[in-house]
Amino acid sequence: MKSHARVVVIGGGVVGVSTLYHLTKKGWSDVVLLERTELTAGSTWHAAGLLPLFNMSYAVGKIHKYSVDLYKQLEAETGQNVSFHVTGNLRLATNKERMDEYMKYCGTANTIGVPYEIITPQQVKELWPLSETDGLVGALYHPDDGHIAPVDVTNAMAIGARNGGAEIYRQTEVLSIEQQRNGEWLIRTSKGDITAEHVVSCTGNYARQTLSMVGLDIPVIPVEHQYIVTDEVPELVERKKQGLPEMAVLRESDASYYLREERQGYILGPYEKGAPACFVDGVPDTFGQDLFPGDLERLMPHVEAAIARVPTFADAGIKDIVNGPIAYTPDGSPMIGPAWGLKNFWMNEGHSFGVTAAGGSGWQLAEWITEGEPGIDMMDVDPRRFGAYATKPYTKIKNEECYEHVFVIHYPDEERGAGRPLKMSPCHDRMAARGAVFGQRYGWERPNWFAPEGVEPKDVWSFRRTNYFEHVGNEVKNMRENAGLIDITSFSKFQVSGPGAEAYLDRLVCRKLPKGIGRINLSHALNKNGGVRSEFTIMRDGPEEFYLVSSGAAERFDHDYLFKNLPDDGSVRLDNVTTAHGVLVLAGPRARDILSKITDADLSNDGFKWLTGQHITVGLAPCRALRVNFVGDLGWELHHPIEYQNHIYDAIVAAGEEFGLSMCGMRAMDSLRMEKNYRMWGQDLTSEYTVFEAGLEKFVHMDKGDFVGRDALIAQKEAGVPQSFVCLDVLGIKDADPMGNEPLYDLDGNIVGRATAGAYGHWVGKSLAQGYIKAGLETIGTELEIEILGERYKTVVIEESVFDPENTRLRS
Repeated sequence: MKSHARVVVIGGGVVGVSTLYHLTKKGWSDVVLLERTELTAGSTWHAAGLLPLFNMSYAVGKIHKYSVDLYKQLEAETGQNVSFHVTGNLRLATNKERMDEYMKYCGTANTIGVPYEIITPQQVKELWPLSETDGLVGALYHPDDGHIAPVDVTNAMAIGARNGGAEIYRQTEVLSIEQQRNGEWLIRTSKGDITAEHVVSCTGNYARQTLSMVGLDIPVIPVEHQYIVTDEVPELVERKKQGLPEMAVLRESDASYYLREERQGYILGPYEKGAPACFVDGVPDTFGQDLFPGDLERLMPHVEAAIARVPTFADAGIKDIVNGPIAYTPDGSPMIGPAWGLKNFWMNEGHSFGVTAAGGSGWQLAEWITEGEPGIDMMDVDPRRFGAYATKPYTKIKNEECYEHVFVIHYPDEERGAGRPLKMSPCHDRMAARGAVFGQRYGWERPNWFAPEGVEPKDVWSFRRTNYFEHVGNEVKNMRENAGLIDITSFSKFQVSGPGAEAYLDRLVCRKLPKGIGRINLSHALNKNGGVRSEFTIMRDGPEEFYLVSSGAAERFDHDYLFKNLPDDGSVRLDNVTTAHGVLVLAGPRARDILSKITDADLSNDGFKWLTGQHITVGLAPCRALRVNFVGDLGWELHHPIEYQNHIYDAIVAAGEEFGLSMCGMRAMDSLRMEKNYRMWGQDLTSEYTVFEAGLEKFVHMDKGDFVGRDALIAQKEAGVPQSFVCLDVLGIKDADPMGNEPLYDLDGNIVGRATAGAYGHWVGKSLAQGYIKAGLETIGTELEIEILGERYKTVVIEESVFDPENTRLRS
């Protein structure tokens, strides 16, 4: 075994081999893969080999599409047949809500170029003549989908990797991983030591054990997945004799199973309730290329459902029950990207649909490693989207829930219940007593909306306007007319200080730092391509002291970026104070009247200007008050030591009673920010679009000196900014609103962009969307069409801020 490599990939399943293969495709030939036993010996060998393109995530959808396209080309490149059966994939629907889910997905499919058809029950019968179509309302059909032999596709990519100069060492167990003083990684193995610049962990069921070697606790725990393999079925044998094609992979989502042909028999794969997590404490040494005993009793409800839909399944003899471990994460998406707190350590772990995602994940991770950035926005799969709250017991119950929910309708407003409540701000119970209906973000409980007296505080999830629509509207209206109180304690907060603090931050953001003490600005950290990596509200506390606020979901993501860019000389100190500080937002035209009753600070325009912050007292408690907010009205963010929160909350509520103060949740805040056309990080602002494309040129100071992404912005400015961010008024819609990932068309039917977000603007009375379109179409009044749940609606480009475009309310 060689003693040094540029990259060492650990794990020889389909994901690890794909990562190796794609590194060679990027021109890195000095790469090595280490496998403890044989290639595909983990979950790959017993995977059913399905390639479902259906996914509600824009990023994961792109990854899956790439995989399917790649696998069709591998035999021509490598000579290895991958046994790709392009049978199509048929997803049945027995109710309108399921069809709404499919229609929502179709919008995403259109934005990434995945072919599909919405078909009738009669067409289902034509595609699947052995099925019964009673009770169906329709189906989603992917003609390019099918199934593949996981071992064959792995071996094909292994051949391709070797052809590109990679070396693969089997029967080589990794014993330890240590980072040396020079930054290189020393990997000790059963066959000797190897040193590498980069390490990539692709170890599937062993992920927690592998990452523990470098001090990380990651939320990846396998769950037992079973499928039944039957004997030959006479009807399938007869179809084969007649030369009829293999039928599409059949998924009855509402009964939670898939069914496909296999050697003139069937494979039935349910996602059942009660499937247990396994290897919670690690994979035992005695478990090799093994399986668990089958549990037919647990599968029987799905067996009966399959018989009802496909009667020939009733007479199929059971040949085998395959029950093996499949890695999961708490949200079902893999962990692809850099490890937090470690330089040049990467992971490609947590793949519950590993064969489907392997090609695309290897493609993007290799690009990330070799070029410094991925080509698409990877936040949905970034390992840093989870925080320390994702402990081992939390991960176990969430992964079991996630498995059970594979075929459950995934509403855009769904809030799953396992592992909750976990992180709660001190005023949680007070808000619950006022009817709060909570959602979860990064482990934090946050009120989504408030049920008034006499209304059950419970969500009815839907793709259309639902039970909370009216009540969210009332919260919006009261905020605009009087005042509202919002708990945003979950927001991330950091303190940066030290003699090098200003130079350090100035290099990371594209805007000049606030000059005077107490001044605030909104700043963006870009990637090298000019894409928006992070968004910070920055307040200057002193000559070399700064307070930063960012999205609650970005705590580990942003902290890792700030940490990895710290200077080596110790001149900058970084403190994560997220959980030490609560935040309450008081906003609306009566906000000043309310706050004036409980503070002696001068809140007048002269005494407390917009975009400034001061340290004041509220009631008896110390507060950092920032005159900014995300709702576009007069107001303050009140940051405070978290132990004072209930005192501050009670003081505000008591003072606000005479001024019509009401509680306000996240859904109302989303409606309010859409009326101002404020961009949401992670949704409207991503690494895939530059800050110029996002329409934030006023936040970029090209003359301030060098900053990350500056060269790319200069080049884009010279070449022409290809896309523009716009606000859209959606016309004629009655019972649904855009939610994001809707395709945008010109009047000739050509796709010209995509919506990134949408909501009903309750104050302005408009259904609003915002997103990116081809440059040149951004003129106010331009007419386009937007696709919402399978229907196209006229939409018009409107002014930047449909509410208070001059910011009079903010400044008053």
